[in-house]
Amino acid sequence: MSKRDYYEVLGVSKSAAAEEIKKAYRKKAMQYHPDKNPGDKASEEKFKEAAEAYEILSSPEKKQRYDEYGHAGMGNQGGFSGQHMTMEDIFSSFGDIFSGRGFGGSSSYGQHVNRGSNLRIKVTLNLSEVANGCEKKLKVKKYVSCNECHGSGAKGSSGHTTCTTCRGSGQVTRISNSIFGQIQQSSTCPTCSGEGKIINQKCDKCYGEGLVQGEEVVTIKIPAGVGEGMQLSVGGKGNAARRGGIPGDLLVLIAEEDHPELIRDENDLIYNLFLSFPDLALGLTAEIPTIDGRVKVKIEAGTQPEKILRLRGKGIPDVNGYGKGDLLVKIHAWVPQKLTSDEKKQLEKLQQLPNFHVPEETRERNFFERVKGMFE
Repeated sequence: MSKRDYYEVLGVSKSAAAEEIKKAYRKKAMQYHPDKNPGDKASEEKFKEAAEAYEILSSPEKKQRYDEYGHAGMGNQGGFSGQHMTMEDIFSSFGDIFSGRGFGGSSSYGQHVNRGSNLRIKVTLNLSEVANGCEKKLKVKKYVSCNECHGSGAKGSSGHTTCTTCRGSGQVTRISNSIFGQIQQSSTCPTCSGEGKIINQKCDKCYGEGLVQGEEVVTIKIPAGVGEGMQLSVGGKGNAARRGGIPGDLLVLIAEEDHPELIRDENDLIYNLFLSFPDLALGLTAEIPTIDGRVKVKIEAGTQPEKILRLRGKGIPDVNGYGKGDLLVKIHAWVPQKLTSDEKKQLEKLQQLPNFHVPEETRERNFFERVKGMFE
């Protein structure tokens, strides 16, 4: 029976790097490991086949020769042969592949460490705080470490002892013999649940949990440019963990207050400036609100409604540091809804003047733009 291509056996390409080849072999070895497939001869053969392929492809010299000549060029270069290799050969040569995974070799598991849960809070910012960044001090209600037992859950220094089952390691190891040799498996200690110690006398304040309800003032630095719905994470400021474990994180959800005059559009700001017909016709200097205060903007005589003035760099900074947005001033014409008889007469006089008639070319352009819009 001819051998399968080694790259096909491991499921990698010829250009695969050494780490990719190792990862592919580990996957195959774990899939067909005899401990997972007891008595399955087909799996045993695939296990050996994968080991043979890895033995060749993990060696730069052997891999190069195999790439040039295939199986025919290997001769006795392989070291293993699918018919003569033993499980002892495989575990002896590639034992590090299985280390810490419950198959052969030594385990890398350690003590179980508790982790506190995350907390989520909402912080509402005004436009100035969004644009400039800010620092907030918040009083957060959460679980904190018990100050009576310092988070250990035990009463006094003699309140806990080292677990005799795992001798403080948090893991128990079982070694079993099989036809393939000794198999070492590690698991969480059932006596101490992986903590490595036993509490004999529980703390009177926290009842052995190592944490109590409390509160903490947390300082949060909020960068400029954040937006509605963004979430920041403050590591280690969530709920404390049981018995001195790792605290959770504080998740800060950003909300924005509406500004009375400015509208945010991503990193740009929009201001709607309403002007009367005389102001548009004669021009004027208008005061415009910005994040940093009010500025004066010159409105040229004859400015048309819907024109947009752009104040560069007066918007919101990008949260990733890619510059700042602009302030867009949108011009609107304000038309009075009620007129006195005298005002009406004055406007009627103006209406008769040539300059107050809409030019024919403007009428035509507006007409075609409206018609075009109907078909878009």
